Amino acid sequence: MNKRIYFFDTTLRDGEQSPGVSLNIKEKLEIARQLTKLGVDIIEAGFPIASPGDFAAVQAIAREIKGATICGLARAGQLDIDRAWEAIKEAGQPRIHTFIATSDIHLKHKLQKTRDEVLEQAAWAVKYAKQYTADVEFSAEDAFRSDLDYLCQVIEAAIKAGATTVNIPDTVGYATPDEFGKFIADIRERVPNIDKAIVSVHCHNDLGLAVANSLAAIQNGAQQVECTINGIGERAGNAALEEIVMGLYTRRSFYQKEVKINYEEIYRTSRLVSSLTGMKVQPNKAVVGKNAFAHESGIHQDGVLKERTTYEIMNPTLIGIHQNNIVLGKHSGRHAFRDRLVQLGYQLNDEQLEAAFRRFKDLADRKPEISDDDLAVIVEGEILRVPETYTIDYFHISSGSTMLPTGTVRLRRGEEFIEEAACGDGPVDAIYKAIEKITGWQGTLVQYAINAVTGGKDALGEVVVRLKDQQGHIFIGRGVSTDVLEASARAYINAGNKLEYEASLGHSNGKDRDGV
Repeated sequence: MNKRIYFFDTTLRDGEQSPGVSLNIKEKLEIARQLTKLGVDIIEAGFPIASPGDFAAVQAIAREIKGATICGLARAGQLDIDRAWEAIKEAGQPRIHTFIATSDIHLKHKLQKTRDEVLEQAAWAVKYAKQYTADVEFSAEDAFRSDLDYLCQVIEAAIKAGATTVNIPDTVGYATPDEFGKFIADIRERVPNIDKAIVSVHCHNDLGLAVANSLAAIQNGAQQVECTINGIGERAGNAALEEIVMGLYTRRSFYQKEVKINYEEIYRTSRLVSSLTGMKVQPNKAVVGKNAFAHESGIHQDGVLKERTTYEIMNPTLIGIHQNNIVLGKHSGRHAFRDRLVQLGYQLNDEQLEAAFRRFKDLADRKPEISDDDLAVIVEGEILRVPETYTIDYFHISSGSTMLPTGTVRLRRGEEFIEEAACGDGPVDAIYKAIEKITGWQGTLVQYAINAVTGGKDALGEVVVRLKDQQGHIFIGRGVSTDVLEASARAYINAGNKLEYEASLGHSNGKDRDGV
């Protein structure tokens, strides 16, 4: 049995279909670059026909990213496949991923097609895609709820038509590990030409079993797993890449599989995806959660101090969580600052480094010691962002229990300074209304959240907002400061600048939610 396991990352396609998540081209490129550092084998860059913005992002990733196969998703139709190829054709290693549903419930209610019609269309789609690239993946959507005999016929026909990878999704997260493992084993036994393709699985997490099902599939011969960073995705999400990777590593004597993953980039990748999507990682999340390597029990603390392996089955340094004794503060210089960023995995150009250093110095004047978490939020939330149409020059708030909150804001646009004042239901509302007067933005604030990045009275606060424009597109904004009002203003400006940026490109960031 082949020991090599291939990781197919769909953070930029299925992951971005998480409710409330919307990434622009620059953010998708940043994640794709990091996925390459992580060492994933295939990056599913998006669904090119879904929107002009999705097409442009997939095309940009295909043009720039090297070292990984770049994949575009397409339904089993000519327009979808043509569009996917147009987006990925400049990739060094392009793959077209075409799919069609095979379960009776999907055939009857969604496709309104017979089994014979779907069988024919599946084979045709693979053959049509094959004219563009030798690397074609076929997915049988809702495979686990499909009739096994019929599913095997479809898989056999897809491989005969030229599919080099066949994907078996548990689209609605219905399977259990024992069932799914046997399901993969049965397919491998009953499809006569299965040895001519890589068997892949794509598990959803509706019952919290996506990772367990993926590992069970690997035990039964699956060679590729489709997953996302932090397990993000439709509904309850997908199988979490970092959990599968560390499961295979930690229990390598049991699984005996080989992977091509740079383990030290796991934590950094998790942080980047969390920051850019605005989806905070739960503290008790396996592998990358804040509490994953924390010990509060006295017995556990004593054991770990005496021998780490008493209560830790993984070494945090392996996934990129490092402790550093050098303390950064207001007297630190550029050299120490740059070195720390490099240690954390950030490669900034001179302009970005200067902007980050200015924010670091501004924060250091208010906070004696700057933690790695503080730096991560500054860089990921404020520096790696779209061009800024507007920046904050200053703001002032008058507020109290017996007075109407009033905000005065002055923004800079190019060389021009514009100032406005407004009243609101609270200080944040007053600031946002003043900003809207200046910018003319007509979005609706659909979410506002504050997170404390670190502990203590001088903790850095991170504000995440979601702004919906008149077409229903969502723009995520982030701002960080020891002052929550300043962080709130920065977050709103960040979201609004993305709105301006997307408008200037003429791209829609609408998402088609069909898929495996």
